[in-house]
Amino acid sequence: MSDRQSPTSQIRELMEKPGIIRTLGAHDVLTAVMVEQCGFDSVFIGGFGTSASLYGLPDLNFLGMTEMVDATRRMTHRVSIPVIADADTGHGDLHNVMRCVTEFEGAGAAGIILEDQVFPKRCGHFGGKEVIPADQMVSKFKAAVDARNNSDFLFIARTDARETDGLDEAIDRVNRYCDAGADVAFIEAPLSVSELEEICKRVEYPKFVNMLAFGKTPILSDAELEEMGFKMMVAPIDSVLLTAKIMREMAESFKRDGHTRALADKMVGFDEIKEILGLADYLSLHDHYK
Repeated sequence: MSDRQSPTSQIRELMEKPGIIRTLGAHDVLTAVMVEQCGFDSVFIGGFGTSASLYGLPDLNFLGMTEMVDATRRMTHRVSIPVIADADTGHGDLHNVMRCVTEFEGAGAAGIILEDQVFPKRCGHFGGKEVIPADQMVSKFKAAVDARNNSDFLFIARTDARETDGLDEAIDRVNRYCDAGADVAFIEAPLSVSELEEICKRVEYPKFVNMLAFGKTPILSDAELEEMGFKMMVAPIDSVLLTAKIMREMAESFKRDGHTRALADKMVGFDEIKEILGLADYLSLHDHYK
């Protein structure tokens, strides 16, 4: 384990390599384990999925910074691929942003997304969002850069200004945020393919795109997004949506039949889940350390 490349080094190496970084969202640690075992190079932990998983509540700031940091730490301790974490607005003013960076970096995250919504924020594909003045967010990124201990720790600058002030303002903002020290530009909720193309033409920095299922942005393949010019993409809530559907099917099946045999073909087997969780590795420790 001590020879393992650090998550921050891994993410920087991925940023330098050709090709788009495909990231799946994981709402809990088991999901993150599955993402890693399926061969992905990174995993995302977002506020939407974490709020749903921990509390069964919507993404409306029910989660505090400490809860999100703790969820991130549990994930980074279990997987070896880089974890990108959702840090919302930085949870306050400049001093809060600086502490936020310290906490997520200390939790083992490879990087965080910081956004310019007015606190309390809401999911980027909900309506009724507001953004802070761009100058204030520029200051937040300057403070964030000063707060990080490792220069490889990645900052993704998100703006929600597309909805509030239009695409031109959103493009101007992410360029300014990256000028201030952010590494990657992220405009939330573009409304069309032409807007995605415009972002790639006019944003000067590596670009991140959110492929939120059933959201406002058209869903494109990784190959299409890479050809446009995006460097990172995420499918952030698919694990939550699929889990909710199968859990409802399971409950309905059990209530109807008194068992869940009708869903057996949708389950992993008992031996398979033991393998996924690494049971044999832990049981072999006594023999290894004799």
